[in-house]
Amino acid sequence: MRNMDLDSLQIFKAVADFGGISRAAEQLHRVPSNISTRVKNLEAQLGVALFHRQSGKLTLSAEGLLLLDYAQRLLQLSTEATLALRSGTPRGTLRLGTSESTAATRLPSLLSRYHRHFPEVHIELVTGTSGALLVKVRNFEIDAAFVAEAFVTPGLEMQSAFVEELVLISAAGAPPIRTPQDAQNRTLIAFSTGCSYRRILMEWLGSAAVRPERVLELGSYHAIVACVAAGAGIAIMPRLMLEAIQAHEELAVFALPPQVARSKTGLVWRTGHASVALEALRGELPPLASAETPCRRETAFCPW
Repeated sequence: MRNMDLDSLQIFKAVADFGGISRAAEQLHRVPSNISTRVKNLEAQLGVALFHRQSGKLTLSAEGLLLLDYAQRLLQLSTEATLALRSGTPRGTLRLGTSESTAATRLPSLLSRYHRHFPEVHIELVTGTSGALLVKVRNFEIDAAFVAEAFVTPGLEMQSAFVEELVLISAAGAPPIRTPQDAQNRTLIAFSTGCSYRRILMEWLGSAAVRPERVLELGSYHAIVACVAAGAGIAIMPRLMLEAIQAHEELAVFALPPQVARSKTGLVWRTGHASVALEALRGELPPLASAETPCRRETAFCPW
């Protein structure tokens, strides 16, 4: 089968964007008959109807909607590649997903350095749980995401980026938590299902057949810390994020076993996805050894 050319995709996208042959022809400075012929040829080439034609109006079919998503990405990549090759530097938009904690503690210095080196790349950030971000990567909604390695799935490639030390927190003066059994009948305060750190804590508790009394789901670490400080339950979070919030006096902080506390974060993208801007970002990531935060222990409560 003959491959689609970018010119045909540009014409198809214009018809979809402007809602008809005539307006697309005006925007592309072509005659309507040429636009109509190119769209019909593309449909014949693919063997599907890209538009529903009713009363002189064109609306995208299901196949047309699918092709439009691919066309937008292919045309964007073509523009990005052309600009990068002409200038020698990455350009265009890089859409990144990240957890709230990574955005707050790890990305400011990384993205600041990236911007200094590649100022013509526009970065768009989307925050969410690791599970939600992986869905966005697979659905082509974002180019890449920083997620916990435990969530990596087939069809994605990954480059290790950071190592986080996770700690357990409860209200100041609350009974210490040295083992999973000490968390029995306690409320877990966490992000929604799909949060990698919630999953890590649940697996640690589950290793001793301990289940939280209930799970209170919140949408930010500041809200989680506030509820924990108020005695509403316990939570797990990266130490760097806890230090950024600066609420140590209102909390008791407990170390977790090394195999639980050490959580790797990686940058993931779709297998085969090519992007000059993404490759540049990968080059900015530090070697994993230098990205690690040495684990520390809470001397008051840590038995490990």
